[in-house]
Amino acid sequence: MDLVALTAFNLVAAHGGFGRASRASGQSKTTLSRRVRELEDALGLRLIERGSRTLRLTEDGGTLHARTLGPLAEVEEAGLDVAAGLSRPRGLLRISCPVLVAHIAMGKVVAGFGAAFPDVQIELVAEDRVVDLVEDRYDVVIRINPTGDHGLVGRVFLRDETLLVAAPSVSRPSGRQDAAPLPAVLLARAATTLTWISATDGKTRTTPLTPRLRLSSLLVIHDAVRAGAGAASLVSRDLVDGTLVEWGMVPDRQIEAWVLHTSRRLVSPKVAEFVRFLCAAFPEARLVR
Repeated sequence: MDLVALTAFNLVAAHGGFGRASRASGQSKTTLSRRVRELEDALGLRLIERGSRTLRLTEDGGTLHARTLGPLAEVEEAGLDVAAGLSRPRGLLRISCPVLVAHIAMGKVVAGFGAAFPDVQIELVAEDRVVDLVEDRYDVVIRINPTGDHGLVGRVFLRDETLLVAAPSVSRPSGRQDAAPLPAVLLARAATTLTWISATDGKTRTTPLTPRLRLSSLLVIHDAVRAGAGAASLVSRDLVDGTLVEWGMVPDRQIEAWVLHTSRRLVSPKVAEFVRFLCAAFPEARLVR
């Protein structure tokens, strides 16, 4: 594939037209149009539907643009670094992070990274959806207990236990067979569970469960539990001041937070340095409660 033609296509796609791409790049509209046609001929695909006033990407064109824009930008960035005789972190670093992790841990981290690498502009998006790094144009994603994804690589930077916690006003389960169901706060996407198994002092306890609230965000669950809505399995820093009380550890539910990026061989300096910086921010791989 001709990288010059591919670069011209992505330039036109990103700017939404040949005229705007021409003004942004200094290349003539004729040159850009010729290179896009050469790319279409080489691939045997129609990439752009041209109208009298507007253009739009075909489905194939949209796929090619989404899959190649990031890698081409990294190649360009690497070339600039090599030309400058150094390989320093620079440019925009986009990070997707779960809301609760962003709330309790990431503000200090990104502030420190920004101070250490002033040529990097950071955009951290707190969200609980599972993003696609290529299509959503992220450089780095942070995930809790991620499932296997052969397109991503990374490191664990944080481990912790899952605790069964509740506000002091919520009655602790007795553990008896005829005990009343425990009011619980669950993630909306979690499977419905009839019992909750927790462990205290090496002993397991099975408690009937009745979901009182099903919420989409761990941060909202945290606030609801603090307000006395029920019990939930959370890693919490509210135990010391008594805002929440611990009922036991949830067995076989260790929390692992991973920092992930695409598995391309070319990893930009900004991504490599951020991974190292984040892991160094948690030298014992644990949150301080």
